[in-house]
Amino acid sequence: MVAADIAARVPEQLPGWHVEGKEIVAAWRFADFAAALAATVMVGALAERADHHPDLTLSWGRLAVRLTTHSAGRLTEKDLDLALAIQEALGPPA
Repeated sequence: MVAADIAARVPEQLPGWHVEGKEIVAAWRFADFAAALAATVMVGALAERADHHPDLTLSWGRLAVRLTTHSAGRLTEKDLDLALAIQEALGPPA
């Protein structure tokens, strides 16, 4: 599937996510650092299972996720699949 096709599906399939260049991006807010850290560990486990690794930014009460397929230099179905798994685990982004 072409990257533009995947990007076009983001608003419908992933509410709260958005496209930035060759990445899909979302962020979640949590009550404190411990909760954000727990979510980061959960996303890490999902990424390992998928053998597809996002860029994660952890800060107090916040986790940001950026997905792209670095080896392809564009968005691929792997990005959409992992984003859907992350959203299923964490709920919609804040």
